[in-house]
Amino acid sequence: MVIFLGAPGAGKGTQAAGVARKMEMAHISSGDLFRQAVERGDELGRRVKSYMEKGALVPDEITIEMVLDRLAQPSKQKGVILDGFPRNLVQAESLDGALKEQGKAVNSVVYIRVAQPELVRRLSTRWLCKRCQTPYSKDGGVGDVAACQKCGGELYQRADDSSETVKKRLEVYFRDTAPLIDYYRRHGKLIEIDGEGDVKSVTGRIANAVGGRT
Repeated sequence: MVIFLGAPGAGKGTQAAGVARKMEMAHISSGDLFRQAVERGDELGRRVKSYMEKGALVPDEITIEMVLDRLAQPSKQKGVILDGFPRNLVQAESLDGALKEQGKAVNSVVYIRVAQPELVRRLSTRWLCKRCQTPYSKDGGVGDVAACQKCGGELYQRADDSSETVKKRLEVYFRDTAPLIDYYRRHGKLIEIDGEGDVKSVTGRIANAVGGRT
């Protein structure tokens, strides 16, 4: 099992999906689990939706329950990449405890490191597909796409990706995630990866680093 950590705009989701394909691993995204729950419309989905509509974080107990349920499902793939979970120490310790009961453990934790000015640039030009959440960079240039190239869905920019709120989001992320990074560093699990450069190069760096620990 591999965990991916990275600030908003670091390309964590893109890299998790790319490395999962390259290494034939399952990619479990907490954001995808939330969206699937909302689409089902059951009691859990309605609870998740209420938090998402307010722009609030889904509480730890709900997130932990959803991720552990997904991990319990059988898979024919060669391991698991967790993307977006854990996001704090409570979740990390709960995950470690649940895995220990099953005789399992986290193999490594990939922290994708990107300088703050680059994060601000990426986020303020980021657009997402409404249907599949694929990210695109739109800076007004001739290469900008008008619709999602994967599914044809409409592109939109998140309200909290506006330049006015990006720096505040990053401050909150680094404040809340620093203890998590230290936790995995102390346990000898942390792999720091330079997340700047083209997507394929970063994917290759991560796959090589993770492959050396599995």
